[in-house]
Amino acid sequence: MLEKIRFFVNTQISDGQPEWLSTVVMLIGIAIVAVITYYVAIYALRGVERLVARTPTDWDDHLLTPRFLRAVSQLAPAITVNWLLPAFFGHTPQAYRFLSTFTSFYILWAIIHILTVFLDNLYNAMSRRPRLKAYAVKGVFQMFKIIFIGVGVIIGLSLVIGKTPMTILTALGASAAVMSLVFKDTILGLVASVQLTANRMVQRGDWIVVPGHDANGEVIDISLTTVKVRNWDNSVTTVPPYSLVSGSFRNYKPMQLSGARRVDRSIYIDLSSVRYLDDAELSALSAEGFVDSGLASGGARFVNLRLLREYLERRLAENPLVVKDATLMVRQLEPTPSGLPIQVYFFLSTTEWVAFEHEASAVMDEIYASVARFGLRIFQTPAGSDFRTAALPARQG
Repeated sequence: MLEKIRFFVNTQISDGQPEWLSTVVMLIGIAIVAVITYYVAIYALRGVERLVARTPTDWDDHLLTPRFLRAVSQLAPAITVNWLLPAFFGHTPQAYRFLSTFTSFYILWAIIHILTVFLDNLYNAMSRRPRLKAYAVKGVFQMFKIIFIGVGVIIGLSLVIGKTPMTILTALGASAAVMSLVFKDTILGLVASVQLTANRMVQRGDWIVVPGHDANGEVIDISLTTVKVRNWDNSVTTVPPYSLVSGSFRNYKPMQLSGARRVDRSIYIDLSSVRYLDDAELSALSAEGFVDSGLASGGARFVNLRLLREYLERRLAENPLVVKDATLMVRQLEPTPSGLPIQVYFFLSTTEWVAFEHEASAVMDEIYASVARFGLRIFQTPAGSDFRTAALPARQG
């Protein structure tokens, strides 16, 4: 049938006309057939799209998107043209070779485009599922896209120079050292992405701190070459994935999942204020509920700092927001030139940042207000106003 069409065109149009005219007519005819094939493919794939929309599962909706179906439809006219070329241009080797190479390039591009769109759809489908979001696979998908494009470039070069792809790969093998330097970040990023995914070290939405890169905020994207962190001041810091694997960083996600967040703060006591309390002071503290009433009537001597620590531990244990089955203590640390550090160590049941800071501050407010009731003083480096106040009576005298 195709031979009859070509014979008709050559006999009816080429008779008394330039030879190139019949070639142009056949090219126009092939182009019209390719356009018709393209729209037929679109119409057929719209039926597939309607069928996908009716299925109960969501996977096919995310994979067979309109973008993917349009990419598939672009392959139909190329296959049609490639099928028609031998019949219409087989008698002209030079034109056939040129058109066949051009068509093969288009088919190769269409296949690579279909594969990359499918990878994008697969990644989007995985990122929408909570159980799969934990895997940092974006870098892996990007690496596969690079591999597909690289294979396409090699095959395209083989079409141009008329050599097999293995010949080109052999030639590229001689420059492997140079290629490894050029794609060093990509290779390291791929290895790091696999490690981050396999060990579940980080995922989007995690709060991480990377001291060496001034990153402190929420992970918003993990790709082949960068990890984007939105800091709490709304700036964005990009961190190479392999720096997270080769170095160290802090991830607060386990803390958020545990439902308990640590408070570890210290107050500095002036050592000169540490002393024994007399019976009158013990009675006053007992009347106000700071110490047990039995202490005031026992006749024993008690150090004010010890009573403060016991009071603080009791108050923390009574606080409904303090986690009871976690470590809770008030202890002394090594004395310093700035006084004696009293460490307050406990866990709050709220992990949300603002609520946590409010509750921790409320606890510390009560601690600061309670210190003076035990006859203790908080050490504070003198300020300029303190020196002016101390010097004021001397000037008045």
